[in-house]
Amino acid sequence: MFTDVVGSPYYVAPEVLCKHYGPEADVWTAGVILYILLSGVPPFWAETHQGIFDAVLKGHIGFDSEPWPLISDSAKDLIRKMLCSRPRDRLTAHQVLCHPWICENGVAPDRALDPAILSRLKQFSAMNKLKKMALRVIAERLSEEEIAGLREMFMTMDTDNSGANTFDELKAGLRRYGSTLKDTEIRDLMDAVS
Repeated sequence: MFTDVVGSPYYVAPEVLCKHYGPEADVWTAGVILYILLSGVPPFWAETHQGIFDAVLKGHIGFDSEPWPLISDSAKDLIRKMLCSRPRDRLTAHQVLCHPWICENGVAPDRALDPAILSRLKQFSAMNKLKKMALRVIAERLSEEEIAGLREMFMTMDTDNSGANTFDELKAGLRRYGSTLKDTEIRDLMDAVS
């Protein structure tokens, strides 16, 4: 069990706020991420960190607004069980992996994200003020081997050896690594990190 309050406000489990938590908190966080991936917005929202924490503690999950009417009942069931306020009643990681929405063929549809959801995901990503700081912290913790691999990837994409990747270089480089991002999505990525 842990007692320190750590984590980003949108992803923190209620038991973390109560300073008594274990691995169940990770399932909560994965549930928040799943909710965001399906809707483009976090399940618990407020203008302030304290407001977000209050919403997390209340635990009300909304499935009424778009796009939730179009999302399968199975997906909503999984999210409800991952975002259960009581840790002992929450699914375990193994139970999540065994849930019908995850493991049964045809339940999770293989179709492109609605443009409105993709737009909301990009807006949510861009508004995260800690993103650049977190990337810097992560970069400072990388091993020499990991840094060398990233440097090699960057240099491979930097075809004109300018020390910076242009849109066209990034686009071509991502294609070489198997990316299927659209030009607008690549430009949004460049805008988000600049």
